[in-house]
Amino acid sequence: MELKKIGVVGCGLMGHGIVQVAAQAGFEVVVVETAQDFLDKGLGRIEKSLAKLAQKSVEKGKATAEDAEATRAAAWGRITGSLDRADLADCDLVAEAIIEDLEIKKQLFAELGKLCKPETILASNTSSFPVTEMAEASGRPERFVGLHFFNPVQLMRLVEVVRTDKTDADVFETARGFGKAVGKAPVACKDTPGFVVNRLLVPYMAQALLMLERGDATKEDIDAAMQFGCGYPMGPMTLTDYVGLDTTLAILEGWVEKHPDEPAFVIPQILRDKVAEGKLGRKTGEGFYKWDGDKKS
Repeated sequence: MELKKIGVVGCGLMGHGIVQVAAQAGFEVVVVETAQDFLDKGLGRIEKSLAKLAQKSVEKGKATAEDAEATRAAAWGRITGSLDRADLADCDLVAEAIIEDLEIKKQLFAELGKLCKPETILASNTSSFPVTEMAEASGRPERFVGLHFFNPVQLMRLVEVVRTDKTDADVFETARGFGKAVGKAPVACKDTPGFVVNRLLVPYMAQALLMLERGDATKEDIDAAMQFGCGYPMGPMTLTDYVGLDTTLAILEGWVEKHPDEPAFVIPQILRDKVAEGKLGRKTGEGFYKWDGDKKS
């Protein structure tokens, strides 16, 4: 299936990035939000990002000012913002990038399954929820995939393309082709908890928290060990603060509930305690570290 028009539901942290890379790749893009201020904020981020890219291309001698401006204007011109989901009806692929709440996502896909043309491929950017449940809710599971991009979408090269037992082979290949078209390295994965990255990453974070809880090492030494011993850009304690302690807890709680016999899925009490105290990490100014914006102390 040839993709020409892409729909994105949600213009927030992840959604605006998906919109931007799709528009830069030459796709016509419709992005739908629930309120005008949310839409304006997301589109503003895109406009600012495209302008910055144009400026950098000129500064690095990769393009003339005229060519850079033409490229920016062309990408921006392919984007349409809307508050009406009916504008997604004729899209070839619609990707969801809304709040990480399974029931809300299922309600959305039930609506999209009835609204969009029969050929439309539906996709979720979820990082942890079962794709199969959303696919069934859509009423068209054979035309459903997971498309899990990483933040910031404009810079991170990975996208996980997730197939369920009912995903049509051609639909899966089309989705993987879309990932390549927007400049990403797509990796294929079955509908397993956390897919590839988070299935490995979140239990690693939990084990680091258990080490801190037992008093095996300080948070600073745990972070330094993984940075300088394994070459990671940040240690697991910093990463947990960056992701959000509430987000990490929600993922682990969901996995433990659905897979109680999986030994890798554990919830450290120290994580529960921090969340109960409202110390959620970078976004609240304190988690395992104290934060001033993106600077920790």
